[in-house]
Amino acid sequence: MTRGLENEFIPSEAKGFDQTTPLVFSDQAAKKVRSLIMEEENENLRLRVFVSGGGCSGFEYGFTFDDEVEDDDIEVENSGVSLVVDVLSFEYLAGSSIDYLEDLQGSRFVVINPNAASTCGCGNSFSV
Repeated sequence: MTRGLENEFIPSEAKGFDQTTPLVFSDQAAKKVRSLIMEEENENLRLRVFVSGGGCSGFEYGFTFDDEVEDDDIEVENSGVSLVVDVLSFEYLAGSSIDYLEDLQGSRFVVINPNAASTCGCGNSFSV
């Protein structure tokens, strides 16, 4: 597998993936991850993004912190912190950007997914 720029991952050897479609880990998201890692005082933490069944549109995005990386996880680095995605979730996230927003709805990590055919009002669930 090949890394593109520091904050994106382009899967060159992953079976069935479009080799030109990166997963982007934004600078703003990396900055927030760095801040949360410092609060927890655990440099081994990574932001894990995953897709699960459920939600009002069929699939849901999930975020958690993890201090373990599996052999088949895809890892994207930005500013010295990492985002990890399991291979199954990556199929739904290829071409997406992972960002961090602070607005009237609150502060949260978000997925900007061009592959989503529809999303719910809050943006936490989607269909393909």
